[in-house]
Amino acid sequence: MMLNVAGTCGATRALGPGLRAVVWVQGCPFRCRGCLAPDWIPDRPARLVDPADLADELLADPGVEGFTFSGGEPMAQPAALAALIRRARRRRPLSLVCFTGHRIEELRGRPGPEELLAEVDVLIDGRYVDTRNDDRGLRGSANQRVHHLTGRLRGHPFEDGPRRAEIRLRGREALLVGVPPKAVAEAWRTLGEEPS
Repeated sequence: MMLNVAGTCGATRALGPGLRAVVWVQGCPFRCRGCLAPDWIPDRPARLVDPADLADELLADPGVEGFTFSGGEPMAQPAALAALIRRARRRRPLSLVCFTGHRIEELRGRPGPEELLAEVDVLIDGRYVDTRNDDRGLRGSANQRVHHLTGRLRGHPFEDGPRRAEIRLRGREALLVGVPPKAVAEAWRTLGEEPS
C-alpha cells in the first residue's frame, strides 16, 4: 500500500504543539472556496511513497514529537496513513493531529476511517468556509470542530490560540506551513496570481 503525498515538512511548530512532522496528502473531494492548496485538490499521482520509508524520512529529526496529517483529504487514504503512524510509533511515542473536511459522525463506523481515527489524538473536522475564517486557533474557520480523541494533547489552545505560519523555500518553490493569519493567507494568494 502506497501513500499519494502532495508534500511533507520534516519539522515545524506551526501545526500543533511541539516539534511536528507534517504530511499533506494529494487529492480532496471538497474543493473549498479559498483553499490555500488548490494544487493538492486533484486526485492525481503526486509522490507515491511506502509508509515505512516515509516514517524513516519524517523521523530523521530526533526532536520530532508528533505528526500532523492534512491535505488534500487524509480520510481518502486512511489505511496508508494509519500504517505510517503505527510504523513511526514503534520508534517514538508520537502524538497525532489530523485535519479532515468530513464530520466525525460521517467517519464513525466506516472501516478505513475508523482505522485512522483509532490512531488520532486530535481530529479537526469540517470543511473550510472562507467567510467563517475568524483568524483564531488551528481551525481554518469557525465551523470546524476540535475533537480530543485521547487526553494526550489537552490544554493546547487548538480553538483560540494564536496562528502561526512558516514559509519554507525548496529550490525554486515555496511551501506555506501552518494555518496562517488572514493577512499572511491573503499575501500568499497574491504571490500566486499571474501578473496582469
